[in-house]
Amino acid sequence: MKKTRRIVASLLAATMAVSLLASCSSKKDTGASDGTKTSGEAGAGDATGSLVYAGGEFTAKFSAFFSEVVPDSDVVAQCSAALLTQDRNGAMVLKGIEGETREYNGKQYTYKGISDLVVTENSDGTVYYDFTLKDGLKFEDGEPLTVDDVIFSMYVLSDPTYDGASTFFALPIEGMEAYRSGVDTLFNLMVKAGENNTDFSKWTEDQQKKFWASYNKAAEAFVKEIVDSNIANGSNKEGDSIAAVAANYGYPDLKEDATAMDFFNAMLAAYDGSVKDMSSKESAGTQFFELMDDYNEFAVGVETGTSAPNITGIQKTGDNTFRVVATKVDAQMIYQLAVTVCPLHYYGDKAQYDYANNKFGFPKGDLSLVRAKTTKPVGAGPYMFEKYENGVVTMKANPNYFLGEPKIKNLRMAYINQSDYINSIIAGTADVANPSYTNEIADAIKKANSNGEVSGDKIYTVAVDASGYGYVGINSHNVSVNKEPGSDASKNLRRAFATIFSVYRDLAVSTYYGDRASVINYPISNTSWAAPQPTDEGYEIAFSRDVNGDPIYTSGMTDEEKYAAAKKAALGFFEAAGYKVENGKIVSAPEGAKMEYVVMVPGGGTGDHPSFMLMTESQKALADIGMKLTINDLTNVADMWNKLEAGQAEIWCAAWQSTPDPDMYQIYYSDVANGGKQPGGSNDRYQIEDADLDSMIMTARESTDQEYRKTLYKACLDKIVDWSCEVPIYQRQDVTTFSAERINIDTITPDISTYYKWYGEIENMQLKQ
Repeated sequence: MKKTRRIVASLLAATMAVSLLASCSSKKDTGASDGTKTSGEAGAGDATGSLVYAGGEFTAKFSAFFSEVVPDSDVVAQCSAALLTQDRNGAMVLKGIEGETREYNGKQYTYKGISDLVVTENSDGTVYYDFTLKDGLKFEDGEPLTVDDVIFSMYVLSDPTYDGASTFFALPIEGMEAYRSGVDTLFNLMVKAGENNTDFSKWTEDQQKKFWASYNKAAEAFVKEIVDSNIANGSNKEGDSIAAVAANYGYPDLKEDATAMDFFNAMLAAYDGSVKDMSSKESAGTQFFELMDDYNEFAVGVETGTSAPNITGIQKTGDNTFRVVATKVDAQMIYQLAVTVCPLHYYGDKAQYDYANNKFGFPKGDLSLVRAKTTKPVGAGPYMFEKYENGVVTMKANPNYFLGEPKIKNLRMAYINQSDYINSIIAGTADVANPSYTNEIADAIKKANSNGEVSGDKIYTVAVDASGYGYVGINSHNVSVNKEPGSDASKNLRRAFATIFSVYRDLAVSTYYGDRASVINYPISNTSWAAPQPTDEGYEIAFSRDVNGDPIYTSGMTDEEKYAAAKKAALGFFEAAGYKVENGKIVSAPEGAKMEYVVMVPGGGTGDHPSFMLMTESQKALADIGMKLTINDLTNVADMWNKLEAGQAEIWCAAWQSTPDPDMYQIYYSDVANGGKQPGGSNDRYQIEDADLDSMIMTARESTDQEYRKTLYKACLDKIVDWSCEVPIYQRQDVTTFSAERINIDTITPDISTYYKWYGEIENMQLKQ
């Protein structure tokens, strides 16, 4: 299931260690039983009772270092403790040992963690992060959790051969670059050298033959998965050529007689030869490295130059203290320092750890010891992993958990098809689930409860704003005038579309979500502290001014009057963009612009998407003023991602996932000063090229003053709106459903929030007696 089941690396690095992420969609139903008893079967509340969480499909990479899909990371988080923890507002807790009391929703809550942190910004621009670990910490097996375990974990994430999802190694830590330089993996070197290499100074000819046999076999399998996926979702049919499949996958330039390897190499070339990046973005289900026999044999490091023996900015300063030195202020860094602390004695080798002599628990450049412990996690979390079989992970309470042994002695995380989440709670095969909060789901919950509400005698429901938002995107290059995406004419062209889209947001959102979502006016999640509020100076309804800067709408307008006013304003923008207008319609386009544009809506071919109605209404409105909008209702969302990443999309409907800190770098930074080479949302999707925006994003990153950053981010948001490449649509709700029959509702984590999930205080939860 391409694109939808993998964790974005930056999000993972920022949040995986401090929270269990919400479950992703599942593809099939394997049932929930592994032979153990559920809470409903076991005499609820006794030692054999289990709390059962219904989640997504596992890949059994239960490793804090290498898990990639959300369900696997869910398991890891329950078995692990993070260096830092978050409060209900998403802010880091700095005094975890004694605990910090903070206000949320008018109430006071105390948060505890395994460490204290003092942050010192120095006059020379460096930053000290001084940690103190809580005394008496233990892993689940009773072994002490120490500073050495933290340092070991950080060195794994920093190793030159590390290829997991974390980007800890990209932090501005003193000495990090020197430590990672001068080493490359055997895999990367062989790929760069090519199959016909004749230099065997770093490997043998036999190794090379073995490598390429395995590599080519994996490449063929990788392409076959794409072919099978395209046939399964209807994008292609049996017997289609590789070129035909590639064309539907975003690679239209292959010759008709192209082979699977031609297709594979075309994808690889699009990612500058990075197999990791290509695999992460283009996989139809299985990562390339998982398809390659003996990959671990070639994942080891090979010396290619000078490499420092240690990371000077990771410093052990005492028996239970250590310091991380950053070379500059980075507002995101505190989130990425919240690493999962993994036991050196389990994942590494204590005999190979000697801090004073630059030995950190494994040979530099060889993570084979760590990779060998991928299927069974060991840590210091509330639960201990026991087994995984038949789609079910079984865990038991950790008596050494630093917040106290959980009152529910058994936790099971079961793969259940998302469409069956509510039924599984009603039937007693699951106790907790995070279904997609659609009208259908809400109605099913109300029907199950005798009071006809979403919380009642069968199911108890908690809804919070999702940590993200829905939007309509417009590519600035593909929707432009005279190939000048930053010109006033091009911006006016995009504003014409944005004005029409915006006026139908209320209708579409209320129809699809009811009261479970709200319309937003800025391209940022309302859960963020940086989101503009209606009471803020300068706050405006999105795209509510005409080409002269005057308000389009007046108070007291009916919906029909608003729709008419929006069409009139859009016509003014089209005319300002260079379109010829006659009798209230555009009749010809300026150079480089068109009379028809295509919008992609991933509605499964049935219009099942929050913005589908918005587009059908916009289509009619635009037709009234002479513009044709073609709606492509996609049965395969991968088609959209491929076009976005290839820069071929014009208009599309999607949603962004947000992290607790509203850093705009990944989505909007283009690195204009260096030719716009920064990969990410702006290059792949919007293709904004604005040096001022780049500068403001970087300046905001280099400050920890929240009020200052909020001012900068408001200016950034205004810039993004000016480019008219993103129309903010909705902020939906996430929902957690609990069995009111089997769980003592009074013991559920109080005031669940966007950043403080249902398991935030799982140790206090109880089943009914």
